[in-house]
Amino acid sequence: MTEPATGVVDAADLDGSEAEERTEPAWGAVVSLALGVFGLVTAEFLPASLLTRLAQDLGVSEGAAGQAVTATAVVGAIAAPTMAIVTKWLDRRLVMWILSVLLIVSNLVAAFASSLTMLLLARVVLGVALGGFWSMSAAMALRLVPMRLMPRAMSIILTGVSVATVTAAPVGADVGDIWGWRTAFMIAAVVGALALLAQLATLPSLPPTTVASFRTLLAVLKRPMIRVALLVVLLVASGQFAGFTYVRPFLETVPAMPIETISLVLLAYGIGGFFGNFAGAFLAERNLKMAVGLAPLLIALSAGTLLVFGASPITAAVAVTAWGFAFGAVPVGLQTLLVRAAPDQAESAGGLMVATFQVAIALGAIVGGLLVDHAGVASAFAYGGVATLLAALVTFLMGPKQAD
Repeated sequence: MTEPATGVVDAADLDGSEAEERTEPAWGAVVSLALGVFGLVTAEFLPASLLTRLAQDLGVSEGAAGQAVTATAVVGAIAAPTMAIVTKWLDRRLVMWILSVLLIVSNLVAAFASSLTMLLLARVVLGVALGGFWSMSAAMALRLVPMRLMPRAMSIILTGVSVATVTAAPVGADVGDIWGWRTAFMIAAVVGALALLAQLATLPSLPPTTVASFRTLLAVLKRPMIRVALLVVLLVASGQFAGFTYVRPFLETVPAMPIETISLVLLAYGIGGFFGNFAGAFLAERNLKMAVGLAPLLIALSAGTLLVFGASPITAAVAVTAWGFAFGAVPVGLQTLLVRAAPDQAESAGGLMVATFQVAIALGAIVGGLLVDHAGVASAFAYGGVATLLAALVTFLMGPKQAD
């Protein structure tokens, strides 16, 4: 099979692929993957909303307890590109079941943790589950629905992220205050168990169609459109996490919003992301380049609006909501682009994307922190705006040439 000059491979090029064989989409299985993603992201976000009480109970500083988040991200970045290699002979259904079991185990270990070491162990296990599940979700979707419905399937799966983003932190904080932080992790374990039950009931047998290896990763990296997509991921994610991480101090100081208003604005950001996810899928089914390029462009415009007109509370609220809408649309387009660029190695492509995303988060956090410390919050927003604008330009100049 030869790759077109654009780097995008059509599903019709895959001899005997399940993307072509499957005519009836397995929506129940797709929803079960969304439940798994919801459970994983909920568990990932919990320490941030429970940090103070968790640190006090374990007798460590908040900074030390915060490394629970770092441990998950680092392990996730390693697990993502290697999961397809480690599990290359296993039925993909079994792999997803195992990863969901690891999610449950991680939450239970965290709930009964008596030391920071035990908590970090739990978060390492979560990192394996998170990186593996994320890296394989797009490849699973490709085998559960026809290629033309890929954006819609990814949108459903990513709904789990949107819902978790909106609900995990506030619900976790409330549960932690009322019943204690350990109860929050127990509830997260129950959510993981429900996701596993749904997967046991709906996921069909999916034997591995390719044998992944480190050579496969390098071969996938040689595809021009894969490199373009990963560059866009790096720019968008680093810009997002360098800038938006500091939106609360910006809202406190520039438009001088009270804390109650800031909470409502952040809720609007999450709701915007929920609808942006579906908008991204709608556009990706019709024009993939526009779907991938317009989302970072809107983030750049939102960051610029905050910098220039952010002193107005109404303008700032609208800009933050638009930012959430735009970022919600980002993963659907990028996941679809990667799968269409390497449908024969979708698992490896997904692993590379997740690993790049995790590296970009760390890069954005480092750059954003340095800028805020030395040049103020506005400089972090400026970096975020420039990085996402570059991502849009790269997409429009180097992205797929055909409208999808």
